[in-house]
Amino acid sequence: MHRWLIRMLRYIDVRVFYVFTALFVIPVCLILNPSRKIIFHYMRKRMQFGCLRSAWYTYLNHCLFAQVVIDKFAMYAGKRFEVKVVGYDAYLRLLEKPDAFVQLSSHIGNYEIAGYSLKADKKAFNALVYWGEKESVMKNRMFLFKDTHIRMIPVSPDMSHLFDINAALSKGEVVSIPADRIWGSPKKLVKCFLGGEASFPYGPFSIATMRSLDVVAVNVMKTAAKQYTIYITPLLYNKEANGKARIEELSDAYVKELEKMLGLYPTQWYNYFDFWHE
Repeated sequence: MHRWLIRMLRYIDVRVFYVFTALFVIPVCLILNPSRKIIFHYMRKRMQFGCLRSAWYTYLNHCLFAQVVIDKFAMYAGKRFEVKVVGYDAYLRLLEKPDAFVQLSSHIGNYEIAGYSLKADKKAFNALVYWGEKESVMKNRMFLFKDTHIRMIPVSPDMSHLFDINAALSKGEVVSIPADRIWGSPKKLVKCFLGGEASFPYGPFSIATMRSLDVVAVNVMKTAAKQYTIYITPLLYNKEANGKARIEELSDAYVKELEKMLGLYPTQWYNYFDFWHE
């Protein structure tokens, strides 16, 4: 199915698929999938929208998620999207430095677009990924990355990926880590996020602060049918503080940036599980 989708996207405009999924796929998903309750709750309780607006935004959220999945396969088919970058100067300054830095991502927008748009010409770029996806997806990622300095580090149940991360940072490279989901380790940080308590993984913040590394948040938000905006924001923390204080400051800065992005793009939150403690 993936291969057929890629073939069709070589010749058919993505907007045709957008309309098809919005009319025929998403209504069925909303009936059968419990994600509708999770997103409706997020809209009502976390974003404080009214019932009608929350219901409409729940539908839009699922339509947009379908669109970013379609866009990913469109990239595999050779299509390109217009990409605007906000904060690129700060990113370039970090690339000029000999030191490593950490790039924190989130499950909002379409982060994979960043891998095809932010070229790592001066530093090798290492992206922590979930290796359990379909073989066709991983092969296409590797094909698009073959002429870049991007390397994928699969998350391993035995946590061996931590050795790969440490090796990359020791060589002054860039490491990209999603920081809004727990990845196997029981260690977590409980933060006030959009007015409720939520758990964030301890690891990404510990990895960055242990070496006193520079950190940026990178979020890629869909702004039009064929357009994305990449937001690059330096996350500041006191590198002279003790270890625990560093982790708290950095995670607070990350959560604040995540709240800011969702304030601008409330329908692009794609964490379809019970994120908040209630």
